[in-house]
Amino acid sequence: MENPFKRANRASSTGAKPDGPGPEARGQGRLHGYGPVAVIDIGSNSVRLVAYERLSRALTPLYNEKVLCGLGKGLAKTGRLSDDASELALSTLARFRHLADQMQVRSLKVIATAAVREASNGQDFIDQAEAIVKTELSILSGMQEARAAALGIQAGFFDPDGYVGDLGGGSLELVRIDKVGIGAGVSHKLGVIRLLEEADGDAKAAAKLAKKVLEGDALTAELKGRTLYLVGGTWRNLAKLHMATTDYPLSVMHGYSVDADTFADFCADVVKGKYADDPGMQEVSRSRKTLLPFGAAVLLALFEVGEPKDVVMSALGVREGLLYADLAPHEQSRDPLLDAAYELAVLRSRSPAHARELAQWTGDAFRALGFSESVYEARMRQAASLLADIGWRAHTDYRGTQSHNIIAHGAFAGIDHPGRLFLAMANYYRYEGLSEAQMDKAFAAIASDDLRRRARLLGALFRVAYALTASMAGVLPDTRFSCPGEGTLELVLPESLRGLQGERLTKRVNALGRLLDRPETTVRVEESPKGAAAQA
Repeated sequence: MENPFKRANRASSTGAKPDGPGPEARGQGRLHGYGPVAVIDIGSNSVRLVAYERLSRALTPLYNEKVLCGLGKGLAKTGRLSDDASELALSTLARFRHLADQMQVRSLKVIATAAVREASNGQDFIDQAEAIVKTELSILSGMQEARAAALGIQAGFFDPDGYVGDLGGGSLELVRIDKVGIGAGVSHKLGVIRLLEEADGDAKAAAKLAKKVLEGDALTAELKGRTLYLVGGTWRNLAKLHMATTDYPLSVMHGYSVDADTFADFCADVVKGKYADDPGMQEVSRSRKTLLPFGAAVLLALFEVGEPKDVVMSALGVREGLLYADLAPHEQSRDPLLDAAYELAVLRSRSPAHARELAQWTGDAFRALGFSESVYEARMRQAASLLADIGWRAHTDYRGTQSHNIIAHGAFAGIDHPGRLFLAMANYYRYEGLSEAQMDKAFAAIASDDLRRRARLLGALFRVAYALTASMAGVLPDTRFSCPGEGTLELVLPESLRGLQGERLTKRVNALGRLLDRPETTVRVEESPKGAAAQA
C-alpha cells in the first residue's frame, strides 16, 4: 500500500515544474505585474540594455548589459559618429532587441543622448537603429535629459532636496529638485569623452575648462550649501575608488554620502594622477579608468564654483526616471523602501500578512514603551519589520548572518547607508540574540549610537513576536505591552492565547525587560469580560 504521506506530498508538488509552460517557466521567485519592461540607452560612451522585473515604485533589475561603443569619440573634432562606433552600436542594438524579445519584454523604450543628437550623421544612425529595434528612438534634448535624471533621483530617494548632476560622455546636466518638484535645469558640453579630447588628455587642463564654463552658470552658483546628487557611470566609479582608498566597509553605491570638502580634496588628487597605481583602482571598471580623472575634473570644478555641502551617489538615473514617469501619481507617491521590503517579504517570508502585522505591532510597542519616532525612524522600523523573516530558509546557524548580508547589500531605494545598517542589525539581533560581541564594529559604526540602540530594541521585540507567532498571521494584533509601574514590563495576552505561555516566551520578555532597564517582567493573561463576570 502506498504511503499516504508520499501521495499527499506528490500531489502538493505538482505545481513545481521549472521547465513547464505557463507561469511555472517564470519561476516563483518573481513578482507578477506589468512587465518585464526595459530601456535601451544609447549614450556617448556606452549602449546599455536594462530590463526590470515589472513597472513599479521599487524597480528591480532583471537583466543588465552594456557595450562600450564610444559613439562620442572624435565627435568634438569631426562632428560625426565614426563608422566603426556606429557599426558596433548597431550590432549591439540587434542583440539587445533579440534579448528583449527573449525576455518577453512588454514595453521597450529606446533613447539616445548627446552624441546622436549632435552628430551631423545622427539621422542616418537613427534610421538604421529604428529598423533594428523595431520601435521609435527618443532623442533626448539636454533639458529632457536633465529632467529624466531628476526623476531618477525622485525614484531613488525619499523626499530628495538639492541638485542633480548627471555626467555622461558628451554632456553634463544640472537640475534643481525638492519636495515641490523638479525645478530649473541646464545642459553643458562637459562630458568626459568630450573633455578628454578637448583637453588633449590633460585632466588638469580639463578641470580649468570645466571651471571656466561653470563660472558663467547661474544654476551652479545655487549649489552653495546644498546636497548634490551624482548620476553617471564615471562618477559612480570615482566613488568606488574613494570607498576602496578609505576602507569603507559597505560596498553599496546607492546612497553613499561624503562631505564636499573631503571629496573635493580626493578629486584634486585624482586629477593629479595620485591614485593611478593605487590598489583601489582594481575596483574601478576597466572601461572607466581613462575617463576617471576627467570625471573628477568636472566634479572638482563644481565644488570650486558651486560649493555644495555634500555629495550623494545614485544608482538610479535617466533610465529609471523615464519609467518612474510612467507610473500613476498615486504610485509615484508610494515609499520605494517600504514597497521593496514588502516585495521581498512576499518572495521570501513565511507570511507577508504577518510581516505587515509586525510592522504595526512594533510601532504600537514603541509607543507603549515610551519611544517616540521621527518619520525617518518609523520608516526604518517598518522596513526592518517587513524584512524580519526573509532568512528563514537558511541553515539555522547562519540565518542572522545571511539576513544581515542580504539586507545590507540589497537593491533598495529610498534609504541611506545608516538606515541600511539599522535594518541589517535589527534582523541580525532577531536571530543571533542581543549580544553585541559578534557585531561587525566597522559596519555598525556607519549608524549612529541612537540607531544602533533602536536596532537592538527592535531585534528584542522581533524575538518576542516570533516566540508568540511562529510567523503566522492573526496573533500579534491581539497582544500588547504595558508598563504599569517604574521598572515593570508586561506582555498582555488574551485568554484565547493562554496556551502560548512558556519558558521560551518568558525568557525573551525578560531579555527585553533587561534591555529597557525594566527587570520586573510579566506575561499576563487578560481575562475576558465573560470570564471575569463568571468569577464574580
